[in-house]
Amino acid sequence: QVQVVESGGGLVQAGGSLRLSCAASGRTFSSYAMGWFRQVPGKEREFVAAISWSGFNTYYADSVKGRFTISRDNAKNMVYLQMNSLKPEDTAVYYCAAKLAAWGSVTKFDYEYNYWGQGTQVTVSS
Repeated sequence: QVQVVESGGGLVQAGGSLRLSCAASGRTFSSYAMGWFRQVPGKEREFVAAISWSGFNTYYADSVKGRFTISRDNAKNMVYLQMNSLKPEDTAVYYCAAKLAAWGSVTKFDYEYNYWGQGTQVTVSS
């Protein structure tokens, strides 16, 4: 079992950057694919990025491709989301999620993830 806790959210001006962190507990963290999702009140949860447990494969939503970078450090049980060139439409609560997965597996489907954090608010002002 894995527990995940997000941090790093905040208020930033458009064009700025933030780095979100996701701390995961559990000795088998390196067996989990990890994903970032976001949600705006009244809207469905949206996929942002995912990374395989090996770190070899990554996958991004079109809306963030080229601006966001997902990475992980299995030795530290950490996953990161570097967000650059932020836009007001990136404003949302960002969630980290974990999914027990094969070596190179990544997925954008939230229903495939087993464990979720409480979320961290990101607000981008115009």
